[in-house]
Amino acid sequence: MIALTQSWRSGAFALALLALPLAGCSSLLPGASTNGNNSLTVAQLPDVGDVTADQALAQARDHFRNSDYGYSAALYQRYVSLMPKDPQGYVGLGASYDRLGRFDLSDRTYQTLLQVGGSSAQYYNNVGYSYLLRGNLTAALSNFRSAHKLDPDSAVINNNLQILANAYSAKA
Repeated sequence: MIALTQSWRSGAFALALLALPLAGCSSLLPGASTNGNNSLTVAQLPDVGDVTADQALAQARDHFRNSDYGYSAALYQRYVSLMPKDPQGYVGLGASYDRLGRFDLSDRTYQTLLQVGGSSAQYYNNVGYSYLLRGNLTAALSNFRSAHKLDPDSAVINNNLQILANAYSAKA
């Protein structure tokens, strides 16, 4: 009976982790894909120097939606170089780094986001999601709770809290 219970819990935890792509950080737009090609490096785009801030932001979002996180990161980098005081560039850049598994870069990006945009619900939600992707459920919960206090009606934050609760119950 113990083996069956542990097996079921392991399966439930795996199912909760499979649901992660359905959650997300707040830079994911409705209908955005989280599956597909996500190499572990930021793309080198030779013509990025000619891209305006508006073009970089639009293209970065398109690439993120299409799970081309290396390209989205490169274009968000261009955007933040042109618009260093705009938090939305850092949100997308951090989320792209998270999807690439480059948590070292996302940590630095989220620190910059905190300096530029302050401690917003979006900041805490994205940092929480980053920790969720790393498997640090305690840090994820702390950040999701902070996000929820600032924006209790956010569907994204509430969804992330539910996924985290499912992961916790599957682990127990």
